[in-house]
Amino acid sequence: MKTLTTAVETRLIRSLQTRLSASLLMFLLANICLGEEVIPPPPPLSISLDQATKQIIKNDNKIRVLGAETEIIDGKQVHVIKVLTLDGRIQHFKIDAETGEIIN
Repeated sequence: MKTLTTAVETRLIRSLQTRLSASLLMFLLANICLGEEVIPPPPPLSISLDQATKQIIKNDNKIRVLGAETEIIDGKQVHVIKVLTLDGRIQHFKIDAETGEIIN
C-alpha cells in the first residue's frame, strides 16, 4: 500500500512541477511580448556623494553645505549639493557621478 501511495504522490508532484514550469514560462514570455521595458542598473559611481561634497568644500571652505543627494538627470547619475554662500544665497552644484566634473 505504501508503494502505491508513494507512486501516486510522485506522479502528482511531477504533474505540479510541469504545470508550474509551464506557467512560469508563459508569464515570462508574456512580459517579453508585451514589451515591458527592462531597466538596466545604473553604472557604478566613480565618485561618491561624500567625495563630491568634499570637492565643493575644498574649492571654497567658507560655504555651508545644506544638503546633498544623488539624482538621475537626463539618464545620468548626478550629485546635487546645496550650499549657503557667505552672502546668504543658496546655490546648487551638480557633479557628474561618473566623471566627477562639475556640470553647472
